[in-house]
Amino acid sequence: MPATVVVGAQWGDEGKGKIVDYCAQNAEVIVRFNGGSNAGHTVLVGEELFRFHLIPSGTIRREVLNIVGNGVVVDPSVLLEEIEELKGRGYPVDNLKISERAHMVMPYHRILDGLEEGLKGSLKAGTTMRGIGPCYEDKAARIGLRMGDLTDEGVLRERLDHLVPLKQRLIEAYGGNEVLSEESLLDQCLEYSRQFSAYITDTSLLLHQSLEDGKRVLFEGAQGTHLDIDHGIYPFGTSSNCVTGAAAVGSGVGIRHMEEVIGVVKAFTSRVGTGPFPAELSGSHASYLRDKSLGEYGTTTGRPRRVGWLDLVMLRYSARVNSLDYLAVTKLDVLAGLDPVKVCVEYEFDGQILRHFPANMNVFARCTPVFEELNGWKDISEDTWKEAVKAGYEEFPGEMREYLDFLAKESGVPVGIASVGPGREATMDMRS
Repeated sequence: MPATVVVGAQWGDEGKGKIVDYCAQNAEVIVRFNGGSNAGHTVLVGEELFRFHLIPSGTIRREVLNIVGNGVVVDPSVLLEEIEELKGRGYPVDNLKISERAHMVMPYHRILDGLEEGLKGSLKAGTTMRGIGPCYEDKAARIGLRMGDLTDEGVLRERLDHLVPLKQRLIEAYGGNEVLSEESLLDQCLEYSRQFSAYITDTSLLLHQSLEDGKRVLFEGAQGTHLDIDHGIYPFGTSSNCVTGAAAVGSGVGIRHMEEVIGVVKAFTSRVGTGPFPAELSGSHASYLRDKSLGEYGTTTGRPRRVGWLDLVMLRYSARVNSLDYLAVTKLDVLAGLDPVKVCVEYEFDGQILRHFPANMNVFARCTPVFEELNGWKDISEDTWKEAVKAGYEEFPGEMREYLDFLAKESGVPVGIASVGPGREATMDMRS
């Protein structure tokens, strides 16, 4: 296992944190390669619940080296909170490294995020207001601050001399009244330098050496394929690349090392944010899915997720752009008790049938779902699900196995992992 990549095959919120944590038992290094603190991964270990935003989901496995790659934009204040929380729960976080090339989310990015979103009108993306987009804007404009800059006070002073007046003018132009202080920002950065100096390093070199030594590396993606800045539902997505190819770019590792790609897909569809959603549900079915799923609310935002039936048009697209080797299907237990279970297999648009995902959002917004109905499976207790996992795949309800077979056939990707609960012990691994 030179390297495995785990990506979201929908709009994020698929359960990647749980799948990464499960796969981490066979990994020696885990690297997060995109996004920022707008991402949220939840991991349940026994009775302990962990919520990660920037730190890779494998940090609680003390023997695993965890890396925040260069493709991540790091809010130092959020990262520090996560580190301190983990330390307070008995995890020393001495197995974490941060790329010196990762860009920093600064306080003015959060200010501008809110101001810009308020002016976008119908182009509003439902951002988390955490400064992620403006930070990526600075990265592309070549005026950003990187984590490695924290180690050089002279560089910080020079950059802030130029950046503070520029950002102040933007804030005023957008109608904001916040006043930036260069000295205050510098003092904050110098304090972060003290706190993070032990973590910052050339993680690309570290990863390369690990792979050359034959160590098993797991690449952890944030958000989902359909939020990708290039391949998602533009402009309603996120500001980073979320697909398999971003694992190489966002970590500084060549693609030849990446031999297995797992696409995480929830047994139904959910999302947070604005934009079209053909298979969306409302009413009693939506409430059922949210409530039985222990609350479909964003890990980062706390916002109720929009929910709907599984969309195979989306999944086929994700399989193609990510070169998926396996599907990891999560929350199969949540669908239990619904009969029939529907799956969106195609879209109808102006009398035409679409099996492939449209790039034009005006077309996408006018698509209606074409559903196929499958037999549902009975609800069983949490303990019974766990016993079924121990006994083997054939002990899962027959209707559920038919559902998984249908997804594999329609997407062209075999199901490698089936999850019937939030814990590690509720996970069936069927990869060869």
